[in-house]
Amino acid sequence: MGRKALLIGCNYPGTTVELNGCVNDVYQMKKCLLDRYGFSDDNITVLIDTDDSCTQPTGKNIYDALTRLVQSAEPGDILFIHYSGHGSRFPLEIGEDDETGYDECLVPCDMNFIFDDDLRDIVDQVPEGCSITIVSDSCHSGGLIGGAKEQIGESTEQHEEEKDQNEIGYFRHGHMKSRALPLPTLIDILNEKTGKPDIDVGNLRSTLFEVFGDEVSPKVKKFMKEYNMRKENKPLNCINGAAGAYLGMVGSKARELTKLRRKLEIKADLYNAKHALATQVVEGGVDGTGKQRHELLPKGGLLFSGCQTFQISGDVVLSGKDDVPCGAFSHAIQTIIAESGGQITNRELVLKATKFLKSKGLDQQPGLYCNDDHACEPLRTQINGAPFEDARHLAHRYDKLRQEVEAQVTEILRHRSKSRDLSMSGESAVKLQSAEARLADLKSSTVALGREVTAAMLSV
Repeated sequence: MGRKALLIGCNYPGTTVELNGCVNDVYQMKKCLLDRYGFSDDNITVLIDTDDSCTQPTGKNIYDALTRLVQSAEPGDILFIHYSGHGSRFPLEIGEDDETGYDECLVPCDMNFIFDDDLRDIVDQVPEGCSITIVSDSCHSGGLIGGAKEQIGESTEQHEEEKDQNEIGYFRHGHMKSRALPLPTLIDILNEKTGKPDIDVGNLRSTLFEVFGDEVSPKVKKFMKEYNMRKENKPLNCINGAAGAYLGMVGSKARELTKLRRKLEIKADLYNAKHALATQVVEGGVDGTGKQRHELLPKGGLLFSGCQTFQISGDVVLSGKDDVPCGAFSHAIQTIIAESGGQITNRELVLKATKFLKSKGLDQQPGLYCNDDHACEPLRTQINGAPFEDARHLAHRYDKLRQEVEAQVTEILRHRSKSRDLSMSGESAVKLQSAEARLADLKSSTVALGREVTAAMLSV
């Protein structure tokens, strides 16, 4: 059984949307995984944007790292992902359905967004027998894994009144700013990035495709492919036809949104809310539009969201803590895990985090998304592995390694037998030396793994 983690922190240094605590969240989570949950430093990948010597958390790098993490997994592995940074959400494409009424997304340091459907596609590739835990300390993180069952939260319910995404307030015990990236702010950033003044909500996806090309999100690639197919099948002047309607309807709303900013954004929110509520979802089958819906996360899959889809997450500076910036949700779960010694269920962690944040004057409500049988499991089981399963997988690895030792001994005896019958050639001597060196390595690994097996058996 292997424990592998991917930790992502985006502070966006030097930009108009700079945050302060996201990289600190990564450092604190890494320390927690190493000290409390038995992860190895070699199996923790870190992407941060405050150190040029580290791999930068661009959209492509994050997507590639997520893909490698899942594709390298084997049955019994423990996978852990932590993201701290901006979150955003897009109005749905025409004809698209989502439980929350939006496309939630992560905001990499280069603004090459990763959408909820992209994350869902990656999570669905997790091998059977693996567990995967995702912590997202970002705005609009509720519902970040499309179709996942909401155990705690209200993100699949629509709210007409929402907090201003640009709100910057004061944490009851320190300073706080929002981890939201509102669409008008994103448009301003892309205007500056591309030099194009005509970007609006309706052409955001096509602008992302134009800027990032093959490195753009698979979700955007799919959108552009479908749009181009419709464009080829219908005349360009067919405004009321499929080609014009598919992008034009979004574009017309978008231009209004951009002109009227917040006022019409709220109207668009209400429109999308009604659209999502009107779409019937048949569990385990298809939705009202005939599209196949995801029913559950893979067995062993969890998402801890820092807030609901309609809320912002706080980037705070805690007074009395040497003014160390951090994510409010990240700080809450670190505090609760430390106080409980890690002996806490997934549900209890989220409920206590909500209470903790409220006591500090924050309205954000963390969410829990998982299958029913994992909601009340101990957090330790999810991240560290159940003691019995841990011991069982270690014992299986030990048996395989012992078989390799036996096979290597047989190989060495064969080489030595040949050397007695004939004068050994230089090539044969090299092969024998290589086989003996390999045997020594295997013996050393077997002894070390044997100690792990013994410790695991004693903990059951």
